[in-house]
Amino acid sequence: MGEKQLVPEMDFQVLTQLQKTEEPISIPDLAEKAGVDQSKASAVCLYRADLGEIEVQENVESEWKLGKKAKALPGKSLPERDIIEALNKMGGNAEIPKVAETTGLENKVIGQSLRWLEQKKWAQKDGKTLKLLPNGQSALSNQYDDEKLIKYLIEHGNATNPDLEAQGINIKTACDLLNGRNFIEEKTRKTRIVCLTPKGRELVNQGLEVRQELNQLTTEMLRSGEWRNATFRPYDVTVPGDPVYSGKDHPLVSIFDQTRRVFVELGFEETESPFVESSFWDFDALFQPQDHPARDMQDTFYIKRPNTCRLPDGNLVDNIGRVHENGGDTGSIGWRYLWDKEQAKKPVLRTHTTAASVRALASNPKPPRKVFCIGPVFRRETVDYKHLPVFHQVEGIIIDEKATFANLLGVLSAFYKKMGFDRFDFRPAFFPYTEPSVEIFVWSEKKKDWIEMGGAGIFRPEVTEPLGCTTPVLAWGLGLERLAMFRYELANITHLYRARINWLKETPLCR
Repeated sequence: MGEKQLVPEMDFQVLTQLQKTEEPISIPDLAEKAGVDQSKASAVCLYRADLGEIEVQENVESEWKLGKKAKALPGKSLPERDIIEALNKMGGNAEIPKVAETTGLENKVIGQSLRWLEQKKWAQKDGKTLKLLPNGQSALSNQYDDEKLIKYLIEHGNATNPDLEAQGINIKTACDLLNGRNFIEEKTRKTRIVCLTPKGRELVNQGLEVRQELNQLTTEMLRSGEWRNATFRPYDVTVPGDPVYSGKDHPLVSIFDQTRRVFVELGFEETESPFVESSFWDFDALFQPQDHPARDMQDTFYIKRPNTCRLPDGNLVDNIGRVHENGGDTGSIGWRYLWDKEQAKKPVLRTHTTAASVRALASNPKPPRKVFCIGPVFRRETVDYKHLPVFHQVEGIIIDEKATFANLLGVLSAFYKKMGFDRFDFRPAFFPYTEPSVEIFVWSEKKKDWIEMGGAGIFRPEVTEPLGCTTPVLAWGLGLERLAMFRYELANITHLYRARINWLKETPLCR
């Protein structure tokens, strides 16, 4: 036997453990058996692989787990299984409410299951009745791959392909049957399998001796001269260091700041308005009739205390009331109803920042003037991937004698270009307080669809003239959360408000 080879302690532990292991072993298992850190064991294996002493094989396998919608599954079965079992008990057909009562499933769940019942040819809907088909009758005594997969995941939490194959589950068939249902999720997992090469075994057989390596040169070693006999561990400049995350604003706050900077650069002045607003400024001053659906309690948050707001002094209130009733001096016929001053006093959480624009217009209607406002607005919205009950808008107006609709589109184009968008569209729209009106859409490459971002238009005379303004006023209100969704490539607007620390850390300051 030749002279023993001096190797670092970590290499010694990894190599000797591999010598004891006859079969290839995964790096996590190797690290556990050798009693070393997994990342360090991986570094040793990769280093020794370059020397030809260790063979590293990378295996890629799928790992399956339950998806978001699987939480609503009753027990360990799919809804269509419960439905055909109930139909069988009821003689082969029954009305949907009766099926819901028998299975305990909600009508909504049964409705969503009709597609899969028909796809599997288990049952079909005939009016209000569900009818069991021959295939469904046969399915009562069989369990299919999609059901086996769901049941296994409910019981075990996750599974790899070998786990499922051992249970006799055809993974492709199961995935095809579950396609589009969001009941399962697939993740790719990489595993490194290692073993000694003949050269590595020869090295270990010759004998290994631990070479003590030091990380740091100390003053004591310099004084004593011990450093002359010490071996220092070399630095590997290719190993990535620990990431450093600097303090920074929340990504959504960055969008607000950038939006503010864009409008300031375009020569606008910033204004504000209260979050709790009177119906007068939020609706009436914008020529929105008092019976408009947007003013219903199912769309607007009304404030209980205080139950009234103070209206502006002077003739402004009376002028706006007359515009609603008969058009006043604007040449309009108005909305032809008896305007109620008490209803205008009702406090609301502002439904749009247009209230700030109309307040600014009333305070100084003389052109030329450019004003914008950024802030939260409140609506009784159903939460989904692009709606929240509280969101932020940027609102703006331009008061100018020569202002045109083309100027409005030009300002909006400049804003979205400065925010990094190059594909947007303008479509005709209707709003009670602007004419002509337009909606702005931005193309979503992820969803392959146009997403509406906000509305704009030229204030009607019924809005501007009672406020003492006789020149054109361009106005717009744009959603900022949706803009942030595009900027940060988010599929759901709620992700902006979740405490996802890793996302907050890793989102770059500039993009």
